[in-house]
Amino acid sequence: MSTLTAPEETPPAGTDGPGKNGRRTAGTPRRTKNHRGVSPALRAESNIIRSIGVFLLWAVVAVSIAMLVWMVLQAFRDTRSILASPWGMPETLDFSNFVTAWTVSDFATATLNSAVTTAVSSFLAVALAAPAAYYLARVESRLTNGLTLYFILGLGVPTQVILIPLFVMLNKVYLTDSLIGLNLVYIASSMPFTVFLLTAFFRSLPLEMEEAAALDGASALRTFVQITLPLAKGGILTAFVLQVVAHWNETLLALTLIQSTEKYTLPVALISFVQQQTYSGADWGGLFAGLCIVVLPMLIIYIWLGRRLTEGLTLGMGK
Repeated sequence: MSTLTAPEETPPAGTDGPGKNGRRTAGTPRRTKNHRGVSPALRAESNIIRSIGVFLLWAVVAVSIAMLVWMVLQAFRDTRSILASPWGMPETLDFSNFVTAWTVSDFATATLNSAVTTAVSSFLAVALAAPAAYYLARVESRLTNGLTLYFILGLGVPTQVILIPLFVMLNKVYLTDSLIGLNLVYIASSMPFTVFLLTAFFRSLPLEMEEAAALDGASALRTFVQITLPLAKGGILTAFVLQVVAHWNETLLALTLIQSTEKYTLPVALISFVQQQTYSGADWGGLFAGLCIVVLPMLIIYIWLGRRLTEGLTLGMGK
């Protein structure tokens, strides 16, 4: 008897069916996708969205720079000319508004107070947070995991919630209206973020050099000081600069804890200057000069350390 066999299916015209073992033959049409598996239409849509995002970002940057330039220009004009033409240009570079803000409003003392408070609190916050973050990053246990979660929870506590208890506690130990008390508050309030930031950075550093130092007999403290800190200087510098900016611009705690005029920081002195204008008449030129005194130092720090921050962040990720 003859054996019946099923006829082979004929592939569509213009194409070849799959060959043996499911492989595509030469005639099988290819899918229109690039080497990453993304269709051209989806890739074009992604490029359009990215272009719109970049445009909006540069628009925000342009508006911010324009407002900053406008603020600096108005600091060289008097109140009458500002009210007559808010978008006008200064006729001369008259620094009398800066002199008024510096002397009459006592911005000189406030600048010194802000500089000392910011430098001390930022340095001590990073100095205390770095060893704690290193320990939390390198030791895995229930205790360290709990402490890490404790610091993370501290990020979610708003300052307004602890303001009154903080004032009562400092008042009992006679640290209200004191720059020392303000420094302690700044250090304590900045610890959760600083520890969280440095913990993540220490965890990203390679372990090979630390293990080699341990094999050579180096203690944990010596390894931290001589090996880890040089590698982590980018993250430490970033944490320090962020704390400097935060403490320089901080207003609520300083306004609550400081009452004496000679202990005012710059933001509080600026608020006091605005309040004085309610009774003595608005001095918009002096107000813009005071804003420049508050804003420009931080802008200079960013311009000076911007590239170093970027280089430092990648330096710790070496081989």
